[in-house]
Amino acid sequence: VQLQASGGGLVQAGGSLRLSCAASGRTIRKYVMGWFRQAPGKERDFVAAISRSGGTTDYADSVKGRFTISRDNAKNTVYLQMNSLKLEDTTVYYCAARSLWDGIRVEYDYWGQGTLVTVSS
Repeated sequence: VQLQASGGGLVQAGGSLRLSCAASGRTIRKYVMGWFRQAPGKERDFVAAISRSGGTTDYADSVKGRFTISRDNAKNTVYLQMNSLKLEDTTVYYCAARSLWDGIRVEYDYWGQGTLVTVSS
């Protein structure tokens, strides 16, 4: 499956952005979907994940209550709604896909290119 992330941009602190991850090649119904972020020179960090049906989600503590992951299997797209953005949310965000729920915070089989989110003061 090929993944294409979009929706990044410049936003003021406290503002909102919605990232999208459009899949092609295969239906995302088969996959657990996740979002990660990575700043230059730092390790890639888990942000959020959603089960195949969308009924189960998981979030990093740093974004819990501010970010919401969702999916539209009919549109083959996953979203990350980001509210109350902070300066420290500035980085590149990646979407990813894997088959199983176990290990959602660590390993994924497919990755999209990143989309840059910049939060300004």
